[in-house]
Amino acid sequence: MLKYLKNIFVIIFVVFAVWMLFIDSNSLMIHHELNEDINDLEAEKEYYNKEIEKDKKAIKGLSTEDGIEKLAREKYYMKKDNEDIYIIEYEDSLKTKKKDE
Repeated sequence: MLKYLKNIFVIIFVVFAVWMLFIDSNSLMIHHELNEDINDLEAEKEYYNKEIEKDKKAIKGLSTEDGIEKLAREKYYMKKDNEDIYIIEYEDSLKTKKKDE
């Protein structure tokens, strides 16, 4: 083993390998970090594409008079002049404090 360590070519190869794997700006560790970043960005891209499709469906639903009226009634509790609105809340949907608190 000592015979190989005295060889100048082996020494140069080991120094070169250490340099390329750890020290260089294009090292193996940098490539690994960049690949992780790419995977994260691709997952984020997929998430935003799904959100865009969901928003397109919502916009398509709001492009008609019925869609706008449905949104106004459900979300903003708007009504016509000759109507009454009753909001029904169930007991299990109400936030209540526990006796221990």
